[in-house]
Parts: sequence; structure tokens; C-alpha cells
Amino acid sequence: MSELITPLYSRHVELGGKIVPFAGYLLPVQYPSGLVKEHMAVRQQAGLFDVSHMGEVLIQGADAFRNVQNFVTVDVAEMTDGSVKYTPMCNYEGGVVDDILVYRVSDKCYYLVVNASNRHKDVEWMKANLKGDAILTDISDTVGQIALQGPAAIELMKRCIDCDDNRPKKYYTFTIDGKLKGHRCLISRTGYTGELGYEIYSAAKDIGDIWDMLLKEGAELGVIPCGLGARDTLRLEAAMPLYGHELRDDITPLEASLDFFVKTDRDDFIGRDAMLKKGVLRKRVGLRVTGRGIIRENCDVYSNDKLIGQVSSGTLCPFVGEAIGMALIDIDYTDIGTEFEVDVRGRRVPVTVIPLPFYKRPTTK
Repeated sequence: MSELITPLYSRHVELGGKIVPFAGYLLPVQYPSGLVKEHMAVRQQAGLFDVSHMGEVLIQGADAFRNVQNFVTVDVAEMTDGSVKYTPMCNYEGGVVDDILVYRVSDKCYYLVVNASNRHKDVEWMKANLKGDAILTDISDTVGQIALQGPAAIELMKRCIDCDDNRPKKYYTFTIDGKLKGHRCLISRTGYTGELGYEIYSAAKDIGDIWDMLLKEGAELGVIPCGLGARDTLRLEAAMPLYGHELRDDITPLEASLDFFVKTDRDDFIGRDAMLKKGVLRKRVGLRVTGRGIIRENCDVYSNDKLIGQVSSGTLCPFVGEAIGMALIDIDYTDIGTEFEVDVRGRRVPVTVIPLPFYKRPTTK
């Protein structure tokens, strides 16, 4: 099957983006500025990402709440209109179907954002488990999405939004009444970089105008376009899991160290009992390379000659300036300070378990 393009594809080409296939789409992995500059721009000013490949799903009806509550591991009952929650969505074996964002528009309408690579799988899974008076609609092809991330994001949004009263002020809140230069948007105070920022959803036909405006108005603030490469190094520094790496159908949220997002006192979500019965015999941990080398996904981890796990993500991260990674490790070896080795192309590289996240942004208002 040939790859798809987002509504911003021609702009990426015009900006000199290096285009690669990703999750069924052709997207920029980086621009001529390079990955490191893009990464640092997000940490110090702001970066703009095309995330229009992500999937968007509406669940509506009198039983919308009951269905979303059944799908996810957080407690949707805690949500109010205009709030957002990050959450795993489990299969019946307790593994992760996907990690998603849930937006509560009302108790009869929820907006779910799913990973691009899992869009069709997720839709089929939810449809197969939908109950009562609820309708699921996949609106992904009609939606464009941009992520504006970094310390300058708030100032840029203030300059561009038509009415600042409609700018979401608190983390993990959103508005469906945002307008950017007349274009109606859903704007949320969310992101996948560990920084302040917004995710902006609009009609696909409008997203190009919004992209152009944000780049133009943000130029004096140091805002630049960023690609998939920086998105990955940023999320790794912030220890945010990536589906297919830290999360899979055979990894439970508890094994992935997402305990905070699993309300086990609830007995009404798919996979709960299987997850608890399985227990936690392995755990996601953070690793710092103490020797020479860079660890990568799928590298085996050893304690002496005993295989104890596998690296799920790893690289040299620009802002922290260290070779770091995350790995799924046997529970007996997960204490902070534990030392072992990673096999990198036949060479053993020493590493130490350190706390997550590797990077946490300075506290600001």
C-alpha cells in the first residue's frame, strides 16, 4: 500500500524537509536546520510539528461515558467538560491496545486521539466492544493537527488566538471554541515533548493557513518547524512511552510503569483482572550509559551472563547531553543505581538504572 500524505505535505517539501515513510504517511524526519537544532528550539523557544497523521474518533450517545469508561484504565468519571486525560487502553489479556488521549466534550460526547499506526486497529477494537446507545465515528481524514511546543508557545498563542478567553490556561484542558485568524479550532494544553505547549485540531482544509500563520508570527520568537526525529528525542528525554517500543499488546500498563494512569480500584474496564492476575515481573526503567556507546531499541540487557531484559528506546539526547534509554527489565534488577550491561552489536556497554524522567521542564506559571 502506498503511503498517504497530510494536508501539510507540500509545505514540508517547500521547507526542505527530509521526507520518510512513517505509520503509513510521508512525513518530515527533519528540516535543513537539523535534529539537534530542532530539539533545542523546543527546549528553549518553540517548535511546530505536523501531527495530522494521528487518528481522531468521536464516541457519542447516551451510553458514551459507559463505553469510554470500559475502554480505558483511568477514571473517566473524574473528568469534567473541557478536560483531557492520557490513558492506556487494554485488551482482554491486560496488554496495551494503544495509549490515547480522551477529551470530554460532554457526558454524551468524547473525542479520542489515537496513534496513527494503530488507528484502524483501535477503531475496530472499540467498535467490537461498543455497547448500548453509542455511536463511534472515525473522523481522522477530515482533521488536521499541529503541535506547538516549547516555552514560547504561550506567547505565540496569545498573539494568534482571536479571543484569549478561549485559550486553555491549565495543563490537560481544552476548548472547542478556539479561533486562529478566523479558523475554528479545538485547542488543548497538551503535548508529547515534556514542554509547555498546545495541540491544535482544525478542519484539514484550514490547517495549512494555521501552520503558515504560526511560523510567520513565531519567527521573532525563535519558532521553527520540527520533524519526527526531534519529536522522538524530545519524548525520550521526557520518558514518554511510544507504542511499539515501551507499549505493546503483550506489555501491561503496570509493566510499563504507568501505574498512575491505572485505577485498579475500578472493576469496569477491559483487561483489569487479567492485568492484576499477571502481576509485575518486569518493569520499564530509565538507563544512563556509563561506558562508551549508544544503546538502541531491541538491544539485549545482561546482568553478568543472564539475559534480564531488552532496551525499548535509546539514543544520545541533545539537551541532557547523555546517552540514555528505556528498557523493560526483570523486576529484581530495577532498583535505582543497579548496574548491568547492554549488548550493542556484540559489545557490552555498561549502564546504570536512573530515575525517570531524564528531563523535567523548569516550573513556570
